[in-house]
Amino acid sequence: MRAQQIPDGFAKIDRVVPDLTVELRYASTANFTGSVVRGYNPAKRVLTLGTLNALKKVQDSLRTRGLGLKLFDGYRPQRAVNFFVEWAERATDTTMKAAYYPTIPKDQLFEQGYIAKRSGHSRGSTVDLTVIYTVGVRKGEELDMGTPFDFFGPESATFYDALSEEQKTNRKLLYEVMSHFGFKNYAQEWWHYTLVNEPFLDTYFDF
Repeated sequence: MRAQQIPDGFAKIDRVVPDLTVELRYASTANFTGSVVRGYNPAKRVLTLGTLNALKKVQDSLRTRGLGLKLFDGYRPQRAVNFFVEWAERATDTTMKAAYYPTIPKDQLFEQGYIAKRSGHSRGSTVDLTVIYTVGVRKGEELDMGTPFDFFGPESATFYDALSEEQKTNRKLLYEVMSHFGFKNYAQEWWHYTLVNEPFLDTYFDF
């Protein structure tokens, strides 16, 4: 696919939500592939403008509670999705299995819905995120959500029952504030949200 310029309708994250903590895991080796993912060097710190405006409202709401968002992934070029497909086809490359998919056979990650050959992230209005403390001695610390980001297993389902009350409360907090400001959750992953009124329903970008 031919590389594209940043299209109209997208904006840089820090221009709209300057206080959003961004830790793009696929721009590092701290992800389920164990490699910097193709398309993330340099990291793509952009989202659709509608998504950013909605995230700003979420951030402003959380700030009143001494909390804020941490973004793990936003816009994902199609070439990065293709990288995941190639990785999944290398059956012997299981370096990160213990940390990210200990109970799921690698060849079932697509079938079970943890990886997709077409990702909503490539449309620019899907985000992976969590909540952090922004004040006090725990500033910068993530709230306990029961599993890490990108943990592939039933425990990551948003309303998984076998969690502590604190973990359930924290997931509910993220769910409610994101839903209130116009996002829908992917039920298998507590961190995964898409803008309900996303502007590019059928376009998978690779700029």
